[in-house]
Formats: sequence, structure tokens, C-alpha cells
Amino acid sequence: MFQSIVTYFEKQSFGVCTYIADRFNMSISKIRLFFIYSSFLAVGFPIVFYIMAVLILDVRHYIKRIRQRIWDL
Repeated sequence: MFQSIVTYFEKQSFGVCTYIADRFNMSISKIRLFFIYSSFLAVGFPIVFYIMAVLILDVRHYIKRIRQRIWDL
């Protein structure tokens, strides 16, 4: 059970840092460290932002997948 949760978060959560790093042409490790340090300083607010970003990116991926399926008809 625990391993499946860890695997899910490794696949889903790191997509946000990768997307932000690619978008701003920065190092992924710097983005991850920023989220970690700012979470300690801002008492968890970046975690809320991170979860919202995960949901938004997941919806964007879902919409792109449906759009491609429509054009394949």
C-alpha cells in the first residue's frame, strides 16, 4: 500500500517541478529546493499551490488527450 502511494507521488508530483523548470529554463533541483524551503518558511502555502498546479496540469493533459482522440476520427 505504501509503495503504491510513493510510486503515485513520484509520477504525479514531480511533473509540476519539471513543467515549471522547462517553462522558465531553470534547473529542476532549484525549483524543488524552492518548494521545500518556502514550505517551511510560509507554513505550507507552497504545498497548496503545488497541489493546485498538479490538478491544473492533470486537467490540461486530459483535455489534450481528448482533443487528439477527436481529431483521430
